[in-house]
Amino acid sequence: MGHELLVLVQVHGQGGVKFQNWAKTYGSSPELYFQPTSVEEIREILDMARQRDKRVKVVGGGHSPSDIACTDDFMIQMGKMNRVLKVDMEKQQVTVEGGIFLSDLNVELSKHGLALANLGAVSEVAAAGVIGTGTHNTGIKHGILPTQVVALTLLTASGEILECSESINADIFQAARLHLGCLGVVLTVTFQCVPQFHLHEVVFPSTLTEVLDHLEDHLKRSQYFRFLWFPHSENVSVIYQDPTNKAGHVLPPSCLQARKLQTLLVPNDHRLPLLGFAAPFFLRQLVVGLCCWLLFAGVSALDQVGACSGKWLGTSGVGTFVPSLVCWINRFFFWLLFSSRVENIAISYKIFNYECRFKQHVQDWAIPIEKTKEALLELKAALENNPKMVAHYPVEVRFARGDEIWLSPCFQRDSCYMNIIMYRPYGKNVPRLNYWLTYEGIMKKHGGRPHWAKAHSCTRKDFEKMYPAFPKFCSVREKLDPTGIFLNAYLEKVFY
Repeated sequence: MGHELLVLVQVHGQGGVKFQNWAKTYGSSPELYFQPTSVEEIREILDMARQRDKRVKVVGGGHSPSDIACTDDFMIQMGKMNRVLKVDMEKQQVTVEGGIFLSDLNVELSKHGLALANLGAVSEVAAAGVIGTGTHNTGIKHGILPTQVVALTLLTASGEILECSESINADIFQAARLHLGCLGVVLTVTFQCVPQFHLHEVVFPSTLTEVLDHLEDHLKRSQYFRFLWFPHSENVSVIYQDPTNKAGHVLPPSCLQARKLQTLLVPNDHRLPLLGFAAPFFLRQLVVGLCCWLLFAGVSALDQVGACSGKWLGTSGVGTFVPSLVCWINRFFFWLLFSSRVENIAISYKIFNYECRFKQHVQDWAIPIEKTKEALLELKAALENNPKMVAHYPVEVRFARGDEIWLSPCFQRDSCYMNIIMYRPYGKNVPRLNYWLTYEGIMKKHGGRPHWAKAHSCTRKDFEKMYPAFPKFCSVREKLDPTGIFLNAYLEKVFY
């Protein structure tokens, strides 16, 4: 039946494709997987879906740590619609197809002496997907990435192409700048750019008490300020990133590596001369991997006796000492990677981006910025009061300017994003439910809104309370997609 139908249309879908997100935490088996090269092909896919009563999901880089892109029906991967369509040097704007990866766009912009003012940690993501889930970085003077969008074109379920901006289809524009993949297929995006710039990154150790007591000073001192807190301790790594005219001698990418645990060892560290930047990659992986194994295997032993290394720890009785083991390993890694001041200068996107090397589960909520200290101290107290609840490091704390995008977690308020993680050693899931629910409870208590790309337990009732413009978005969605062709299980929890 499927093959007979494919003969009748020009576009070809592939069966038997297994989709998994980057962290391999969510996946699906779409009936047909498409990689269109034109608007006409996408229209044909939508026609076929209507004929067969199927739903359609569009996917980009697959980095979202949730099931927001999953479907068992039709999946459209936009990677072949990835061109730079126009560079307007006068307005400093670039128009691109929705499937272009930001990693490619960064290089193209650099050729024209331009850059995006802010980027997320990962650039192996598609332009349409980045805005669709509200990707963010840090900097209280900067909004989430969709705030850099000045126009876009949208192919609706009916096959109509809508041009959207502040002056054309303004309501649809405010919805489509953070579209959740449920309004249509984003064909093109126009970004507001800035002149190309370099960043000077400074990473230095501090304490949670110092950072929270002087939060306003840190926010004023650095344009792109963030900090990493190491749970079960007072240890904090402060990260300043600021534009600089110094672009001559660039240090080895120590800060790029020290920015987060995933980047492993700080090169040329005097404490680890054999594991410096010139050391073989496998050697650095071996040492840090061994330490991670101690943490991961130990945590696994709590509730997964008999699974992988947890079996060994459980049968030997070491599991009873896991809480203190996690505490000491968190402190050891802080000493190993983050207890010295390190600096780096590079072109902006090379500072904003870093390589994530360990698969992980993630939660990331935005709370009103004035709630930062109270919420983080409450999370710290919860861990201290429940020794069996362990937290992998780090808790990453970032900031963003308020905006007017209807489903933005920063809608009408400056915000603090508080990101927690639990790693997946060897692809194994570590028990996290208690930590997850405790964190979510604290975030909700302080008026939090979850990052749309990341897993959460919220439903429509929650979103109606969180987002004043939620009814407006729902109205636009129902108008553009009355039959729900762009919905999936994730979105059904959001809208029904």
